Amino acid sequence: MYLETIHVLSQNNKNVRAIDICRKMGFSKPSVSRAMKNLSAEDYINVDSNGYITLKEKGKAIAEKIYERHEILTRCLRYLGVDDKTAEDDACRVEHVISDETFKAIKNHIKNYKPE
Repeated sequence: MYLETIHVLSQNNKNVRAIDICRKMGFSKPSVSRAMKNLSAEDYINVDSNGYITLKEKGKAIAEKIYERHEILTRCLRYLGVDDKTAEDDACRVEHVISDETFKAIKNHIKNYKPE
């Protein structure tokens, strides 16, 4: 979730800081700082001397994959008549556990779906 949040924030703002992640996710600064330290140690992100956070290639690939899942699953749930807030919330949970095979089938179906 952190990688996806960094990805989303970086689309709207060149500089992403830990406090931006705290605000977006509703998590405490210590929790976010600990997560950023772990993600940096695992080579998913870079935190520069000014505290600006950027995704490294490995982190960006994961973030983009999760974000695509979120967008498509949200759209699919909306097509089914689920209200916007519930569709967003449910997509956020499902995007992390859905298999690649199932997601690919949903993605192909949505891509070919033409509302009447």
